[in-house]
Amino acid sequence: MTVSIVVVSHSEKIADGAAELAAQMAPDVVILAAGGTTDGRIGTSLEKVLAALDQASGADGTVVLTDLGSAVMTAESALEFAGDAAGVLLADAPLVEGVVAAAVAAQGGADVQAVKQAAESARGSAPQPAPPPQGDATEGPGAVEGPEFTGDFEIINEAGMHARPAAKIAGGLSSLDAEVFVNGVDGTSMTALMTLAAGKGAVLHVEARGVDAERAVNFVGGLVQAGFGEP
Repeated sequence: MTVSIVVVSHSEKIADGAAELAAQMAPDVVILAAGGTTDGRIGTSLEKVLAALDQASGADGTVVLTDLGSAVMTAESALEFAGDAAGVLLADAPLVEGVVAAAVAAQGGADVQAVKQAAESARGSAPQPAPPPQGDATEGPGAVEGPEFTGDFEIINEAGMHARPAAKIAGGLSSLDAEVFVNGVDGTSMTALMTLAAGKGAVLHVEARGVDAERAVNFVGGLVQAGFGEP
């Protein structure tokens, strides 16, 4: 069993397309599309969302992702009407990037909370400053606890940093207690990582600070050195 994912969109084509894209990266994960109205118009359908939740009910939890405002309302209503919504979580995440990140996390065996967190880590963020130089943490507003670790890793997979590797990095780092930057961008943001456009042969410079800083650097290094599991 793995965590299942439900995609709620105003457009049936968008929901189906996002689910199809994510399924390419997570073949063992149940990803269900609930897009459009029951008569094929643009809009959302409580019936479709309830049917998807019912199909997903045998999984180890379900994460629901939505696109626009009323889709969130429809999903929330479905959770109220669902027979057993105890293991169903609604993620606040960009639809396509969030579905991909959630699917990769679920494929890796993450629990429902971690899958939700992976989806939400895909949200784009404003550029952030690099971590301060290594040294003892000081008291005050800018103090950051924990040691600093760094690592440089050369990308070896042919496709470089595309959606799947970015989702793997962001999803894994989001569960660690560390502030991580990869080539100066937030390591927990799938969108930010993809903007690096790092191809084969590019070097990823990883900087981490916090309790899990060393684990974070080793995690990214392990993924890169294994080619993200790709040729």
